Amino acid sequence: MREGQIRKVVIAGGGTAGWLAAVALSHQFRDQLEITLVESEQIGTVGVGESTVPPIRAFHRFLQIDEREFLREVAGTFKLSISFENWRRPGERYIHPFGITGQDTLVCAFHHFWLESRRRGLQSSLGDYCLETGASLQDRFAVTPQINYAYHFDAGLYARFLRRIAEGYGLRRVEGKIQQVRQHADDGLVEAIVLEDGQVIEGDLFIDCTGFRGLLIEQTLHTGYEDWNQWLPSDRAVAVQTESVGPPVPYTRAIAHEAGWRLHIALQHRGCCGVVLSSRHMSDDEARAKLLRDVDGPPIREPWLVPFRSGRRLKAWNKNVVSLGLASSFIEPLESTSIHMSLSAVTRLVQMFPFAGIDDSVVDRYNEVSRAELEHVRDFIIMHYHLNQRDEPLWRDCRGMRLPDSLARRIQVFRDSAYAWQGEDELFRLDSWTHVMLGQGVVPREHHPLTRGLGDADMAKLFDAIRQPINRMVEAMPPHQTFLEHYCPADPSVWNLRRAPANA
Repeated sequence: MREGQIRKVVIAGGGTAGWLAAVALSHQFRDQLEITLVESEQIGTVGVGESTVPPIRAFHRFLQIDEREFLREVAGTFKLSISFENWRRPGERYIHPFGITGQDTLVCAFHHFWLESRRRGLQSSLGDYCLETGASLQDRFAVTPQINYAYHFDAGLYARFLRRIAEGYGLRRVEGKIQQVRQHADDGLVEAIVLEDGQVIEGDLFIDCTGFRGLLIEQTLHTGYEDWNQWLPSDRAVAVQTESVGPPVPYTRAIAHEAGWRLHIALQHRGCCGVVLSSRHMSDDEARAKLLRDVDGPPIREPWLVPFRSGRRLKAWNKNVVSLGLASSFIEPLESTSIHMSLSAVTRLVQMFPFAGIDDSVVDRYNEVSRAELEHVRDFIIMHYHLNQRDEPLWRDCRGMRLPDSLARRIQVFRDSAYAWQGEDELFRLDSWTHVMLGQGVVPREHHPLTRGLGDADMAKLFDAIRQPINRMVEAMPPHQTFLEHYCPADPSVWNLRRAPANA
């Protein structure tokens, strides 16, 4: 495919994905590339992805973004974990923390020792040995070397924040709607996009951030889409923004219901809530009514519907078009991976950028890594649905579904031996797999025999040596709200809290 040097990059679409690409490319290649972003103020964004996972902090360091400035600009809060409520069965709760649990040995992970302690009749929660779980349960937070965290933030304010940085690096933004995509007659490569006002934006490499419609990657190049609905039954969300009714908690809440689950995120200036559902098991009207009945605060605006299809483009990079964000793939927001997948893809593009021309081998490797990354996240999300003991039709169907072989093998290995692992370049760590599988009710039949060599007194001493410092660190932390007020208070002028009229 190697046609020639890549000097002009055109980003089609803004939103979080578009501006992540814009700021990363302009930061790294400001003197080597001519970068143009085309977006229209008339086209709204999905506006539900306001929760992240810890790798965003490394991405921000890569872009030299100051954490305190960023959080003030986006009304951000901190996130230590996800609270899963009613997932195994109604009335039960477990925490998926972002931190390390206990102390591993070279031979076996800490949860093997915890399972052995349970066999001996000792009562404790696995979360007792994780700093992030302890702080989550007490709504406390502090930035320390020991703690691992992510963020909640206003996605619209985040895009605006990234735009300011990218334009400071010389990126050119063009306002307008794309009317036509021109292709070279001989090889089908995209040559230019044409706007409604007649402007022609030519490029060598195009980044498609046009959302679910995939204007370049799908409508123009007909790349194809692999649907994962057979494993991920939710296919729409009803979302709403609400006034704050209390101090923000340092975790995301994911609350299962009869036809899916409900999301709660707390920002400095408002809340974000949504009902994620399977349309085969709940109507849009029922979901809207449920959402308004269950939200904590008064709505700021009317709820809006977001239909979606979980899955991926067959190629994230096709010809001279790289798709990002919703144009590339979508996995429902249960583990807050949407923004992560965009920043991961942008980082990969920077690492493999085709200055000298597009080589098929590079494209193939990019697509191979993208597919593996998505399938890993897909499996982790499917696991939450499959491992349940609820009795409604949706949940019975999920419990009986045929799993991807990769996930079936992971669950069976853990059930047989308590062995879990994190593969190379995988997002979710060993601790994530163990907390979720145990939280969803998987009881390993065996665990590592090495643990039986530790006497009761030595095991109690080991557990105390882990738990007591955690308790002291949590007690020394201020409440999450107090830390926000001192560390990164948001300027009220950056948001609009006017409530929407009831008939808006």
